[in-house]
Amino acid sequence: MARNRYYLSIGDLAHARGADPQFAWEGVAPDDFAAALQQALRGDGLFQRWRAVQPDPDAVDAGLAATDPAAQVNARLADLQTDVELTTDLPMSVVRHRLRLLIGTAWQLRDMRVA
Repeated sequence: MARNRYYLSIGDLAHARGADPQFAWEGVAPDDFAAALQQALRGDGLFQRWRAVQPDPDAVDAGLAATDPAAQVNARLADLQTDVELTTDLPMSVVRHRLRLLIGTAWQLRDMRVA
């Protein structure tokens, strides 16, 4: 699978939270968010915790469990938003799922390129 570079923006990172507090990110700094997202993409811990509380864990799409041990995430404050650069070979469906668990819909995909 090809490595892609995703460029995301988050309007108010300090208040960006997923809908379920047991999976939501709990920080304010861009570096902390980058570390949390990178960990969520490199390993399956966040996914497995989420899967365990689903009504039928065995019915969950196994494709969402994919990981990329080489995923790289950088985040920095830019103007009034946080810019995130993510390099991974994971499909956008997995990236989107992990982002929604961590920060809900507070992010926007600005661009995507082959890495």
